[in-house]
Amino acid sequence: MRLGFDLTLEQAQKLIMTPELRQAIQMLQFTSQELWQYVESQLESNPLLELENKPEAEEHIDEYVSKIEDIDWKEFSEQYDDISYKSNTINDEAVSTFENYVSTRTSLKDHLLFQLNLCLFDKKQKEIGEFIIECIDKNGYLTYSTPEIAEQLKEDEKLVENVIKVIQTFDPAGVCARDLKECLLLQLEMKGISNPDIRNIINNYLEDVAQNRLTRIAKELNISLKRVQWICDFIKTLEPKPGRGFAHDSDEIKYIVPDVYLYYIDGEYVINVNDSSTPRLIINNYYKQLLSKSVDEGTTSFLTERLNSAMWLIRSIEQRRMTIYKVVESILKHQRDFFEKGSKSLKPLTLKDVAEDIGVHESTVSRATNGKYIQTPRGLFELKYFFSSGINSCSGGISSTSIKSIIKEIIEGENPKKPYSDQQIVEILKAKNIEISRRTVAKYRDELGIASSAGRKRY
Repeated sequence: MRLGFDLTLEQAQKLIMTPELRQAIQMLQFTSQELWQYVESQLESNPLLELENKPEAEEHIDEYVSKIEDIDWKEFSEQYDDISYKSNTINDEAVSTFENYVSTRTSLKDHLLFQLNLCLFDKKQKEIGEFIIECIDKNGYLTYSTPEIAEQLKEDEKLVENVIKVIQTFDPAGVCARDLKECLLLQLEMKGISNPDIRNIINNYLEDVAQNRLTRIAKELNISLKRVQWICDFIKTLEPKPGRGFAHDSDEIKYIVPDVYLYYIDGEYVINVNDSSTPRLIINNYYKQLLSKSVDEGTTSFLTERLNSAMWLIRSIEQRRMTIYKVVESILKHQRDFFEKGSKSLKPLTLKDVAEDIGVHESTVSRATNGKYIQTPRGLFELKYFFSSGINSCSGGISSTSIKSIIKEIIEGENPKKPYSDQQIVEILKAKNIEISRRTVAKYRDELGIASSAGRKRY
């Protein structure tokens, strides 16, 4: 056998994930906030990149000229002297400034401390009160028992309990309670209600109230179902979390900025990608000129590399923008009935359907819809809202979202004294040419947060 080394040429196709391609894929799945953070990091590392700042032009030049002509230059010049600046005279009239409109939400802790300072407490009692208020959580409940607080402060339990009793009279009603029962009872005291049946049900039958087991309560307390129903309705009007109406340091308010706007203009839908959520980048003119004039090879090589990186980033952002536009355009084509008639007309739609429509891979559609929102005439929706499974009916496919909407409508129109069971809802849907199992109805009902027929029954 002859052994040796030979050189041969052959052609082969390979899919190589280049850094640029990986960057483009990563940028597609970025939310608008993540994209801005990524662009800011690129602006710091690449000197050729800069944000495009377009000055706001006047809409009509005639209006701009008229603004200049309306200025009383004589009055304007009288505010100044020939030598130095002369300040404006103080006007006694109230001046509206931005600070006058800035408001801060009062926290529960500040609200309670303010009331504590109005109490006729001595120094020791006030210190105990401040410690107790610090132990109240954001829902308004006291997280430590009286012995634990007394042990930490090295004070008498009776003194601590007296201070707790005073704080429990503060606004909001029910604050500083140790559990739900005490919270509700405190609210009864604040309202001046001493009905023994109400107090009895709160003390012993809260679980039955939650499960709507009113027959059991009526039987054990020997009162009518109608009265039990009234008591339970009253108990549900009380506040189980007294502190949730106040601001908290841990609250994180998140605002959604739509990535796409959908307008209905003159009988047609117009798609507008939100440019404010997408950075507009340009190449710095100074470095472009430096690249053309530079004779140093190192400088030229560095600038060329940075220029290629900058151009690829700009193209990737534009490609991301166009991909999102095409995805929304395809969603509009498939779900036009939804935008015209509402959620009951939402059709089953998969990523594969949209991918085949716009000629991309399913993973591209998934990344383009991840964390993206659209503002429509029917409200704000996440793009993934329009993708849902469905079932086949006599009138065609129908999505699970549409079925949920129909189930909710059926339950809202039922007789509260004789609510529909899951099987009865199945029969009603069958009459509408929608065939699903009872188990599926129960699943959709739970997802909607609707109780069973026993929990919805009114007496």
